[in-house]
Amino acid sequence: MSLQEVSARPMLVGDLCCSPVLQAELQPEEALVLAGALKALADPARLRLLSLIRATAGGRATTGVLAERLGLSQPTVTHHLGALFDAGFLERERDGRQTWYWVNVAGLQAIHQLLDPAPTKQLLTIETNRK
Repeated sequence: MSLQEVSARPMLVGDLCCSPVLQAELQPEEALVLAGALKALADPARLRLLSLIRATAGGRATTGVLAERLGLSQPTVTHHLGALFDAGFLERERDGRQTWYWVNVAGLQAIHQLLDPAPTKQLLTIETNRK
């Protein structure tokens, strides 16, 4: 990724690595980024998707299996999975006609650390998938 691409892309939750929300004042752009990440999580179907994927044997699942388990259409599930992927909460791999998804634990840990009033360790940075 070139320097121009890095400076042209919007700030993402993985870029918020300085201090937790409850220990320092958030700048306006930082607040927008964090709100966007939390918005990606603030949907019952998306929270269920994360839990279903983590609970599956091997921690990986396909869109079809997830759609069947949630009782939603595949396009709807694909939309939700895309939002979670873009926010950095999921990873994916294409295998023929299927796409496998698994939880990016570092993404969830970054949110936890940003909201932790008394962090006990170094903050993580996560790489999000939105370009």
